[in-house]
Amino acid sequence: MSEMDPREHHQRRYPPRARRRFDDEAQDAAFHREEWEDSYLPVSDDAGYDTSAYGYVPLEEPEPVSDGDLLDGTENYDGYYDDVLEADAYAEAPSAGGYEPGGVEAVYERTRPHLDRQAPPPRRNAHRRKQRRRRTAVLLGVAALVLILAAVSVHYLGGIRQLVSGAADYDGRGSGEVTVTIPEGASGRDIAQILHKEDVVASAQAFENAFSGSSLAKGIQAGTYTLHKKMAASEALAMLLNPASKADLTITIPEGFTAKQVHDRLVSVGNFSDAEVEAAMKDTTAIGLPAEANGNLEGWLAPDTYTIGPSDKPADLLKQMVSLTISRLDKAGVAAADREKVLIKGSIIEREVNKDEYYPKVARVVENRLAGDSQTHGLLQMDSTVLYGVGQTGGIPSAEQLKQDTPYNTYLHKGLPPTPIGAVGLKAIEAVVHPAEGNWLYYVTVNLGTGETKFASTLAEHDANAKELRQYCADNPTVCK
Repeated sequence: MSEMDPREHHQRRYPPRARRRFDDEAQDAAFHREEWEDSYLPVSDDAGYDTSAYGYVPLEEPEPVSDGDLLDGTENYDGYYDDVLEADAYAEAPSAGGYEPGGVEAVYERTRPHLDRQAPPPRRNAHRRKQRRRRTAVLLGVAALVLILAAVSVHYLGGIRQLVSGAADYDGRGSGEVTVTIPEGASGRDIAQILHKEDVVASAQAFENAFSGSSLAKGIQAGTYTLHKKMAASEALAMLLNPASKADLTITIPEGFTAKQVHDRLVSVGNFSDAEVEAAMKDTTAIGLPAEANGNLEGWLAPDTYTIGPSDKPADLLKQMVSLTISRLDKAGVAAADREKVLIKGSIIEREVNKDEYYPKVARVVENRLAGDSQTHGLLQMDSTVLYGVGQTGGIPSAEQLKQDTPYNTYLHKGLPPTPIGAVGLKAIEAVVHPAEGNWLYYVTVNLGTGETKFASTLAEHDANAKELRQYCADNPTVCK
């Protein structure tokens, strides 16, 4: 090989366009041996290339120049460059004191299909890494957009649905007043139809959108409400969730309430007239009083809380009370023929007991005393019945009251009184049906403040317990009046 500048020698032997193919294997081997020997370094342990085939790697990796330099028509070259600027075809090698081939040949060496290398070209790896980074960036962008859309507040969901559905809706809180009644078990669609019919909302769909977009909407209670006309659906929903919007009243009948007390509460709370309530109580057929009641409402007006709608009459409420008592008796398995007797016993228990735990025990005392024990002789001797007979509902009967002969004085008359003495709840009914086991004949509340009650099987035990009550009353005279 003659002495000449390495660059000139390379250009003469391998013109740019002639370097696309090296068909001659001998020439190819000579090329590697003579021209590229110093352009490769032995592969180090951490170089990342497979050395089993050739054991060398290029000193430098040339950068691509332009699309025009792609290998045209060379399928196996995968789009790598064959035409590299001559100035870039050599890399400085200060250790060699001049220029050495390191550009075009390196490209050629990496793109030769017949070398059958085991590792992909470094340039190809870099290209793929760039593609993966671009794909990852796109996916992250899409994910971020999805998260932003998912974070839209539920408050605006109804508005979005309305926009999509094109449902008509009013603006603002409306004006005027209108009364609407929401029946028990009404769905969001049912309520929407009711509001639209009364012109509270512009369209049923607008309210359905607001209803489905609120997690609180299912809390709307049945009842009568005072709303405005021409309201935005969201405003109508808010008013239905506000207890202050309810136009109907509620009335509570406690356990032990007498028919007279129920009468007075319907007048005072229900705003009915005395004449209306009195007439309704006399019409026992209209209110569904069963035959076994013998025309007497006492004990059949179930204790509970009732809703009074704007159009409700006293007879409507009384009918609900009677119906609830019948359903409770049926639930406890009481036959129709035994209803009145169960209610009489239950009404006594309601007036005698002040704690739930004592219901079954007092029920057992009633049964034991009615059995005609030699100590009681079949006398119930209940203060509550004596007081009912004299028109009193609480306290302790006086000596004069205990002597007063009324059908309800169980100190004088054996057995049960003729009628119940007050409203009977489910707990008392169940206690009558399932009394506790025991041989008690007496009981007395020894502390009216806490309701502590003591039970006894003998008169001596009872006298000792009664002494505790007398001491309590001496210490708390105002409580025992």
